[in-house]
Amino acid sequence: MQLHGQCHCGNIAYTLDWSPDPTEIPARACDCSFCTKHGAVWTSVPDGDLRVAIHDASMATRYAFGTRTADFHVCSACGGVPLVTCTVDDHLYAVVNVNTLDNVDASLLHHRSASFSEEDVSSKLARRQANWIAHVTFVEQLP
Repeated sequence: MQLHGQCHCGNIAYTLDWSPDPTEIPARACDCSFCTKHGAVWTSVPDGDLRVAIHDASMATRYAFGTRTADFHVCSACGGVPLVTCTVDDHLYAVVNVNTLDNVDASLLHHRSASFSEEDVSSKLARRQANWIAHVTFVEQLP
């Protein structure tokens, strides 16, 4: 299944190839203050292929807080936060915000809360290596 998403104005857009087609998409509502204030709900498929296009890089910022091990990609034009990336051992991983998906059947989303505040840095990075999207590419434009 190919999922498409973007911030509200479309400046930060992505395509996620999810194979095999999911019967359920995990939707994790992190309880950190940033995700709570933005209403962000994250999903990933470790073997997925994520392609991200930023149309106007001057209107895209990265925000890191706490342990500074993850970058929230924020559109300066509309305020949308469509994805988070993390580099572990020189490899880029990502999760996408299900609230920015354009073409997903809501019945596929399996919502649950998630709390990672008790994890130390090495545990966070190990979890991301195991669970986040492992094939992430930033491209000029999406097909």
